[in-house]
This record gives sequence, structure tokens and C-alpha cells, in this order.
Amino acid sequence: MLAMKLVSPPAAPPMGVTMAKKCGSLSALADKTGGGGRTGTGFPSFLPKEVEKIKDPFSRTLAQRIERLPVQIGSSESCIMSSVVKPLIQSETNPVVLLHCFDSSCLEWRCTYPLLEEAGLEAWAIDVLGWGFCDLETLPPCNVASKRYHLYQLWRSYIKKPMILVGPSLGAAIAIDFAVNYPEAVEKLVLINASVYAEGTGDLAKLPRIVAYALVSLLKSIPLRLYANILAFNGISLATSLDWTNVGRLHCLLPWWKDATVNFISSGGYNVIAQIKQVKQKALLICGEDDQIIRYKQVVRLHCELQDAIMRKLPDCGHLPHVEKPRSVAKLIADFSRADCC
Repeated sequence: MLAMKLVSPPAAPPMGVTMAKKCGSLSALADKTGGGGRTGTGFPSFLPKEVEKIKDPFSRTLAQRIERLPVQIGSSESCIMSSVVKPLIQSETNPVVLLHCFDSSCLEWRCTYPLLEEAGLEAWAIDVLGWGFCDLETLPPCNVASKRYHLYQLWRSYIKKPMILVGPSLGAAIAIDFAVNYPEAVEKLVLINASVYAEGTGDLAKLPRIVAYALVSLLKSIPLRLYANILAFNGISLATSLDWTNVGRLHCLLPWWKDATVNFISSGGYNVIAQIKQVKQKALLICGEDDQIIRYKQVVRLHCELQDAIMRKLPDCGHLPHVEKPRSVAKLIADFSRADCC
């Protein structure tokens, strides 16, 4: 296993971070409120009630395991109740921490997560600040700096070991940004169909707020989400696509989703182009051969610009291999996480 330096002193919160719930003791609050209430069908009560309509058994099973943990974001008395799926086991190898795509949630890992556990890995699936099922009632900033700091505080409070950080699509940009800023927290990177060459949200950041809110409302619409599924996946039925659309937009039904997403878009988003060559960690690049969103030449470019990377291509696979080819992705992650660990 790569030798890692000791964790640096706690970083100061980014400018503009507002206060949330009072934390007190993180562990005591986690024990008291982490799971929250449960519905009669076993879902956390903080999930939108529409979760009951989802048919996909993997989504339903993972949704039942989501809980909220208090993550300190400002003063010692302030925290955000942050949604995660915690591991059932602790492994001798470093933990695998799963991020998700733009405007998504940990449910994206519904197919691969149980396979990682079957492989004996300590796996966390977490929601990036501003998306997923975190409690954002206080409307904290959801810009890049706030997302990075929130992930660091979650890692520092609960994970506490160098991690194999996995990022699909925009999650790859989140992972690169985090690994460069907090190298002591990341042992290796796994980047899946990485969206890392966009220059942030571009002109969208300059939109008048009324236009930005209208655009974000469109992001939640079933037709647009259904079209995105058609682009992302190969050969799934209409019924499956509709069900997966409901999975993918479930977090959009929380009352603060629109404000958090507008805040992120207006902030300028992720531009990690200059950070790619600064990545010191070994990286595994996974790409779907039939990805219609990220071009193969971008993956090749990333492979060339990273200091230490290997690349694996999955045939008959689109933009989300961890949903389409979960066994292949789980095996690649497990093998990569254990390589050089002895």
C-alpha cells in the first residue's frame, strides 16, 4: 500500500459557508439521528415519498440503507446532516468511496455497491453536497469549494483512512479536485467516463436568476431525464428507462434541490483542466466503448496527462458502466484497490 502522510490540520471552511444544525458530539448525533425515522416499507423518512413507486429492486435495497450523518461545516456547533450508505464491513485494504455524476445521488451505485461488498471491500457511497439527499434546509453554498470542504470533513470525521476515490462523469472532476487539494486523504483514483475537460458551467453562470431557475426546473422534467437515459444506456426497455428515470430524479423532489443547483451553476462549476497534471495518485480509467457523452479521445488525453494511470475499456457499454456492467466495474475496482497493498 502506498505510504501516506499524516492528515493535515483541519482546513478552514471556505468563505461564505453558512451555519446548519448544531452538532454537539458528532458521534452522539449520528447515533441519535443518522437513520432518522423509517416508513412501513423500511425507507428512511427523509426520502421523498415517491421512493415507494420505484420498482428496481437494487434501487429499493440501497435506498433502505441510506442514512444521514452530521458533518461539521463551520463552527464546532454547526453541521449538515449528510446522506451516505455506510459499509457493513471494515476491510484491511483502504476504503472505497463512491461519488456520483452531476445532479445525481448515491443510488447511482445500486447495482455495483452490493458486488463491492461481496468482494470484501469497505465501501462508502456518499452524496455530494448540493445533490442527493443531504438536509440542505439552511441552504449552504454549493460551489466547488463548499463541496470539497464538505467531502473533506465527512472523510475526516468518519472514514479516517486514505481512500480509493471513485468518480463517474462529473464525479471524476470532483475526485481530481479533491485529490489535488487533500492528497493525504486519497490513495488512488478510479475515474469512470471522466468529464474533466469542460471549463465549468461557462456562460450558464451568467444567466439571470429567473432564467437559471427556469433552466434548472427543466433539468427535473421527466422528458429530459428520460432522454438522458436513452443517451447514457445501451438497449434498455422503455419500462426500465422510465423506472430508472424516477430513480435518477428522486433527489430533485426535495424542497431545496432547485436552490442548491442554481447556486452551483451560478458559481461557475468545476474546471479541473489545470489540476490534472498535478495528480500524484495512481489512477484507473474506465470507459464505456459506446459512450455517447464522453468521447474516447478525451479519455485517451486524460490517460496521457495523468502521471500514473492505466485504462480499461468495456465493450457494449455506454456512459454509466457501474449501472450497465456492474460485475465488470466491481471487479476492476476490487482488483485495483488491492494491487500493491501487501
